[in-house]
Amino acid sequence: MLKPGDKAPAFSLPDQDGSTTKLSSFKGRKVLVYFYPKADTPGCTTQSCGMRDILGDIGDTVVLGISPDKPEKQKKFDEKYGLGFPLLADTEHTVAEAYGVWGEKKNYGRTYMGIIRSAFLIDEKGKVEQAWYKVSPKDTPKNLLQALGT
Repeated sequence: MLKPGDKAPAFSLPDQDGSTTKLSSFKGRKVLVYFYPKADTPGCTTQSCGMRDILGDIGDTVVLGISPDKPEKQKKFDEKYGLGFPLLADTEHTVAEAYGVWGEKKNYGRTYMGIIRSAFLIDEKGKVEQAWYKVSPKDTPKNLLQALGT
């Protein structure tokens, strides 16, 4: 698990428009990276719309959502809810593994591997400022606002 002060694992992933997004391209700005299990499901919609709703309150902070969905599915999700920030496709879950959010989950008695909903605030120098593992969908925006002091 990542802790405050750790170097944030670098990544380069396609977004919902097929453009490549690199964490390193945001040096000098804070970045909230949040991982969600599946686009357009109830919890992920609550989390993503919550992030959309605070974009005007977080100044220069960048928001990046990451899930294992393909770019086409991310695009539909973005268009349906007017999210307005990059949704990145981690189809091989390599970034999720680097951040320690790919793990065993249980649902209705079934055990499987998937995304453990989590969020990370990365500082201007690429270090983890805050790490929220197993976060509730509703808490991601609240945690960010609190961490930014807004």
